[in-house]
Amino acid sequence: MSSSTLDMERSIARCRVFLSLAAILAIYIDPTAPALTRWLPLSGGIFVLDRYSVTVLLGHLTYSLTLAWAQQRSLASPARLAKTATWGDVLFGAAIALVTEGQTSIYYVFFAFAVLTVGLRSGLRSALAVTAASIGFYLLLTVASARENHHFYVMRAAYLAMTGYLVGYLGQERLNQEAKLRALESDAQRERIARSLHDGYAQALAGVNLRLESCQELFRRGQQLDAMAELGELQSGVRREYDELRTYIRSLVEREPTTAPVERYDTTRFSVHADFGGSAFFVEHVLHIMLEGIRNVRRHARARSAAISARSVAGDLVLSIDDDGVGFADGTEPPWSIASRVSEFGGELVLGKDGQPGGHLLIQLPAA
Repeated sequence: MSSSTLDMERSIARCRVFLSLAAILAIYIDPTAPALTRWLPLSGGIFVLDRYSVTVLLGHLTYSLTLAWAQQRSLASPARLAKTATWGDVLFGAAIALVTEGQTSIYYVFFAFAVLTVGLRSGLRSALAVTAASIGFYLLLTVASARENHHFYVMRAAYLAMTGYLVGYLGQERLNQEAKLRALESDAQRERIARSLHDGYAQALAGVNLRLESCQELFRRGQQLDAMAELGELQSGVRREYDELRTYIRSLVEREPTTAPVERYDTTRFSVHADFGGSAFFVEHVLHIMLEGIRNVRRHARARSAAISARSVAGDLVLSIDDDGVGFADGTEPPWSIASRVSEFGGELVLGKDGQPGGHLLIQLPAA
């Protein structure tokens, strides 16, 4: 889930808490008495709170605060919390309708809130499903417990149906427009990247090709010293283009260029142990992480030795990359390429190892 979606879910959770508090105040100053249920001795009037109403409203407040806390702490996946919240809103809407229904009942706001939030999240189809469930609960309650005037309650259900359709339709339009904007932004980004690659790195590769042809010609003429000098200059140029390309790639993900030294330390001795399995995509993913770890150690660690281990533990893959080099400075973020691959698979990454010298990465990936 994106950060903007997560922010929206947290905003919805805060609105739910406000709705709970406002409902308690609204029912407290409501001059009418509940008129729906036949089974509970409900009372009401201005500055009166029936004990059944208080119980339901305090339950909703507790539910709202719990969801807001869970969203803030990310105790469960946002999708699971959103699904729980949707049907919790519907059920609480039915319970509040049971104990507050009257000429000025606030129940409609709770059903409308459930429809509105799901319409914002998922569009028309989901909004209609929640609307149908809300109407079904409400009609079931009114048929079972209303003393009279069923026509009045049926019309309220019709108003709820119209609200659900309109909210769902507008929510679906919002989702469609956002999808179109994302597609346009993606097209524009691809065009900028293609132009940059064509004007910069493609031209650099063409230059490399021409200089290699020159080297071949020098070798054919027996001018080995000139050819070796040309190859040395070519190697320096390729290294420079490589560093610029890495900087450009980092800029695409809005990362600051690294300030670590770029010299390669080819004297580093690596020890690699791997014993794991999985799908081809998963194995390729892990091997890319290991390869990027080797490159980072070679470029930045200034290490004499390094060890990479990948093994299956309790159904998960545990990957460690350790070296005896300069280590990571305090506050350093994990290597972005590795971190993004770990995040893509829903894994965890720990930087450092209890203050031990050298560089240490510990990665845990769910098996796939």
